[in-house]
Amino acid sequence: MATQTTLILFKPDAVSKNITGEVLSRFQKEGFSIQGIKMMQLDDAILRDHYSHVADKPFFPEIVEFMSKTPVIALALKGENAIDKVRDLLGPTNSETAPKGTVRGDLGEDMMINVCHASDSPEAAEAEIKRFFKDEEIFAY
Repeated sequence: MATQTTLILFKPDAVSKNITGEVLSRFQKEGFSIQGIKMMQLDDAILRDHYSHVADKPFFPEIVEFMSKTPVIALALKGENAIDKVRDLLGPTNSETAPKGTVRGDLGEDMMINVCHASDSPEAAEAEIKRFFKDEEIFAY
């Protein structure tokens, strides 16, 4: 298995419910290490870039409204096979179908209010980490 770094965004529901520590603890218990972490307010430009694959869809304004409701916490996590393992820990995107024991199954509500975004491929992780972090904000140790 390859060592990977993946991007996690703690969404506004996780921030407002004060569950970011609980979720981060689940990641760390699985052996992932923090390479970068910061809180930030997302603006229209970064949201349009991040969600460019759905920016032309009628529900895009709802995504922008939700994702800019509170600051988010951006997290770069490193570990063996991190991309797939993190996505397994989170469970399916739709929290209503996510099994209990997964982050979304335990803490999420629906398709959008689902605690975290996570990169879905090595290419996406690389682009997303660059989108949310400057080079000097990522630490290797």
